[in-house]
Amino acid sequence: MECTVSWTGATGARSGMGFLAETGSGHVLVMDGAPDAAKPENGGQNLAPRPMETVLAGTGGCTAYDVVLILKRGRHDVQGCSVKLTSERAPADPKVFTKIHMHFTVAGKVPPEAVERAIAMSHDKYCSASVMLAKTAEITTSFEVVAA
Repeated sequence: MECTVSWTGATGARSGMGFLAETGSGHVLVMDGAPDAAKPENGGQNLAPRPMETVLAGTGGCTAYDVVLILKRGRHDVQGCSVKLTSERAPADPKVFTKIHMHFTVAGKVPPEAVERAIAMSHDKYCSASVMLAKTAEITTSFEVVAA
């Protein structure tokens, strides 16, 4: 796997802290920093997600993918799945994630125990992102099953 990240303010009259990531699979992701009122040249323009937000989003995508796949392989009638991630970060650099909570909402006729098992399997075995982040963050989960 590879990715090239380029600063968009490196050329011309543009400035700020925007970055363009080009992934090995041929996709593009834009990232930007938060505006800095004290030193505008060091801040972003709030035009895209922050890099750490993309880490959190990628973790959500990784675990939701696992949960849906595990439920489908179990022949459950899963019609939808979303995960809301909330996090806390260390107050000092490096500001690693210290707590992450994942709340899953699964739609369909799926037994709660199947959802609980799928989340546990993702968290403990399959989701590379959450396993990696668990080295610095306490990761907790909850879920609800709703009718489709």
